[in-house]
Amino acid sequence: MQGAARPEAATRRDTVRIALTKGRLEKKTLSLLKAAGYDISELEAGSRKLIFALPDAGVEIVLAKAADVITYVEHGVCDMGVVGKDTIMEKGGSFYEMVDLGFGKCRFALATKKGKDVYGGYKTPVIATKYPAVTKAFFNKKNMDVETIKIEGSVELAPLLELADAIVDIVETGTTLKENGLEVIEDVAPISARVIVNLASAKMKKAAIQQVISDLESGLEG
Repeated sequence: MQGAARPEAATRRDTVRIALTKGRLEKKTLSLLKAAGYDISELEAGSRKLIFALPDAGVEIVLAKAADVITYVEHGVCDMGVVGKDTIMEKGGSFYEMVDLGFGKCRFALATKKGKDVYGGYKTPVIATKYPAVTKAFFNKKNMDVETIKIEGSVELAPLLELADAIVDIVETGTTLKENGLEVIEDVAPISARVIVNLASAKMKKAAIQQVISDLESGLEG
């Protein structure tokens, strides 16, 4: 059952287990916890472990890939997670999205070769992307039919090789697009780091989870 706590998760009533997306979101979240007084020295030591118990805190940290953070939280083996809004939009799932932490900011954008009109003509546009669910939802709101092609690597190649009319991708500065002769023609959605919480844990560990969220927010304010 999606969103429910498994038996082994339900017995951890005194511990909040947090799944962190490896990389920049992990580092920023850990810095917030450190600013709030949590001892993260074992994580800072560069261990190859994937699960860490923070001393005297009743908190465990699990390091995982973004999509897996959602899976672990949804199935209750982790109580909370920090993951990008991009992953939430693409993967979906049953959980509470509690807080926008405001870091890891970027955006989904629609881009194509300079001067190309994606919306004109009678042909169904072909859109290359790593995020087909996000892309389809965006064009569905416009009542537009599009064909999506899933690309795993450098999605900018697709319009350059004329595989696609445009791309939907994550954009930070736009430098890569410009260097490849592409331009943003429309923003799709803003992205930042979000706190998600398991449905059952939100009730069973309400006070402990609210405390961790409060500590993260205090780190942001500091």
